[in-house]
Amino acid sequence: MPDISSGHVGLALAVTLAAGLATALGSLMVLFSRRPNPRLLAFGLAFAGGAMVFVSLTEILTKSIDSFTQAYDARLGFAYGTGAFLCGVLLIVLIDHFVPNPHDSLDKQDPMYRENNKAYIKRVGLLTAVAITAHNFPEGLATFFAMLESPSVGMPLAFAIAIHNIPEGIAIAVPVYFATQNKFYAFGASLLSGLAEPIGAAIGYVVLSGVLNHATFGWVFGIISGVMVFLALDELLPAAKRYAKGHETVYGLVAGMGSLAISLVLFKW
Repeated sequence: MPDISSGHVGLALAVTLAAGLATALGSLMVLFSRRPNPRLLAFGLAFAGGAMVFVSLTEILTKSIDSFTQAYDARLGFAYGTGAFLCGVLLIVLIDHFVPNPHDSLDKQDPMYRENNKAYIKRVGLLTAVAITAHNFPEGLATFFAMLESPSVGMPLAFAIAIHNIPEGIAIAVPVYFATQNKFYAFGASLLSGLAEPIGAAIGYVVLSGVLNHATFGWVFGIISGVMVFLALDELLPAAKRYAKGHETVYGLVAGMGSLAISLVLFKW
């Protein structure tokens, strides 16, 4: 069972908050620079995607199966872990269906840049903020419970999610700034969206704190692993491919997996 002492809970919340605040960093890139480097962004997104897929399938899903095994037996542990993983995929598919996460391009030929109708741009910004905020809740849960279980898993995952949150901050800040010409509003919108991650983590902890046992953690980690794999494949890698001009996507993917693998080895040495 993970250590749920107040110190460990506080650390897990702090790391989740830091990962969420990366959305604000993304908005600053919009407000204080002409344009983010698309090739560097492509590498960073693919790096985060590779790290998230690797840690989800090798560590988080494994912890789900181990938790179920301790609650039941090895055969049921694998079956329940697999089922929880698929439930996580289904959960994020439903969220994505009812609140689609926009995949805006940084290309200045996009309608978002050409459109002069401020009301239209403001609506784009609002929908983007709402969509990304909805997607940030499960990410916050993932970071929090991974940190609570093991910092060696939680820290790399938090780093990958933080990288993922930077372009989300850009996606929110661009339309808000174009519509209002107010840097404070653009920054605030990105910041509030990022705060959904620690809020989601806190809500999840409060709801689950009274029923934390091996079976509960099995479900939590299995669902988290499914959510993270889907987000990486559906959002990070396609976005990285759009921004890439060469092999940045595959280089970033391999570098993310390799770096995460090495970090886990070093943590366990």
